[in-house]
Amino acid sequence: MACDPIAIIGAGQAGASLAEQLRHKGYQGTITLLGQEAFLPYQRPPLSKKYLGGEWDIDRLTLRPAAHWQELGIEIVTSAHVTALSPAGKTLTVDGRTFAWSKLALTTGAAPRPLPDGLKGLGGVYEMRTLADADALKADFRSGRRMLVLGGGYIGLETAAVAAKAGLDVTVIEQAPRILQRVACEATASLIRDLHVRHGVRILEGRSVARFIGPKTISGVELDDGQIWPADLIVVGIGVLPCTGLAQDAGLDCDNGIRVDLYGRSSAPDIWAAGDCANFPYQGIPTRLESVPNAVEQAECVADDMLGLSRPYQPIPWFWSDQYDMKLQIVGLNRGYETVLTIASERGHSLWYFRQGRMIAVDAINDARAFMAAKRLFEKDISLPLDEASAPGFDPVAWVQQALKKG
Repeated sequence: MACDPIAIIGAGQAGASLAEQLRHKGYQGTITLLGQEAFLPYQRPPLSKKYLGGEWDIDRLTLRPAAHWQELGIEIVTSAHVTALSPAGKTLTVDGRTFAWSKLALTTGAAPRPLPDGLKGLGGVYEMRTLADADALKADFRSGRRMLVLGGGYIGLETAAVAAKAGLDVTVIEQAPRILQRVACEATASLIRDLHVRHGVRILEGRSVARFIGPKTISGVELDDGQIWPADLIVVGIGVLPCTGLAQDAGLDCDNGIRVDLYGRSSAPDIWAAGDCANFPYQGIPTRLESVPNAVEQAECVADDMLGLSRPYQPIPWFWSDQYDMKLQIVGLNRGYETVLTIASERGHSLWYFRQGRMIAVDAINDARAFMAAKRLFEKDISLPLDEASAPGFDPVAWVQQALKKG
């Protein structure tokens, strides 16, 4: 195989998986992984859960020890700031130096949306995206303190759960009419809302912040209805945006991420993208997925394409969230759903989404068997009709087992 240098910008889950796949598939050339943070590649999902809660330390968070990367001959450059990319010259500017490459992968991930006006520069304000963010928050994470969480998405709710378990007084403020507005149906949101309320968390929905009270350190907020909510700290979880600045400046096609095809190829020759920053066609629709499975699987697909082992990326989207003793597992994408069926079992609940009479996604809450059954349907491309799922006494696990027997 060719031994020209390959550069990967972004040392998260996607970048690390891509580098490993290249080596495992026999690439003998130079592989350089450029990470902006000061750490070796690590897992992000546990930051707002087990790491923030003190169950995991940094060694368990790290994907692989330094010796692993050395054995594979993969150079990891930490604290690397890539300021320019030249597709024509096949060079990068890294901390003022020129770096040449033959093939390039962008696994730059996503970053939190800009802080709301009035929060910038205030003490006691935290985001939750990086290890440094989690470390900063942990230092201010003490029982009895009053914490406001801005945003009722998964990151905000996971952080709220850990804080409540640690003895903080927690209030979640969600501007949308309900929590999880963009990503889950009302039934799923209701189950999760009730879970938080049982653990003492207040959830304010359909409320926005009119004013942040400082002046140097956050002491509270005034809501749009005039209520004042005191706070010792605020965690901002209002979503993320794909990191596309470098790609845009280099002239690559970007729209809600770096636009790529089914093989992860960008609009520029010899440049690929994978993970949270990549916008790829899924079921004929431009799609950007923020999940560990997508980061790993798309990166491995890109590595194969770099090596001439091309295969189209055809994922089965799946996600998870841990809050208190609840494990939420999701498979499929619920966009455009028309009907949701809630099915209770002795284990928990599963919410089955349908569009045009066919199942398109499932939320399983403490029901791993339902999740695995639904995932098998996607893997085997078996369609579950709404009329059969609506039948009295319908058991999704039994139905899937029977469908698999029929072949």
